Amino acid sequence: MAIVITDANFEEVVMKSDKPVLVDFWAEWCGPCRMVGPIVDELSTEYDGRVVIGKVDVDSNPNISMNFGIRNIPTILFFKNGQVVDKQVGAVPKGVLAGKLNAQLS
Repeated sequence: MAIVITDANFEEVVMKSDKPVLVDFWAEWCGPCRMVGPIVDELSTEYDGRVVIGKVDVDSNPNISMNFGIRNIPTILFFKNGQVVDKQVGAVPKGVLAGKLNAQLS
């Protein structure tokens, strides 16, 4: 399962990570988010130990969403060394997200 990321733990989990990080910005009421959610959970199992994978509920954690200019969900940000290195907006197949993760691992 993906880690629940909040305004309180974002700095520790994402910005200070020594591994690449995938952050899924989502909301309970968002249909496309419910399509992407299970894919993100699958990736968290497949990339366990190599990548940190987490989810931010935009309704409960408005500060993170505002800081990164999240206007559409689902939005997935890819971080490396505390910097955003890639972004995916909207629902996409698992292979697209896996490809972006693999690019961060190479």
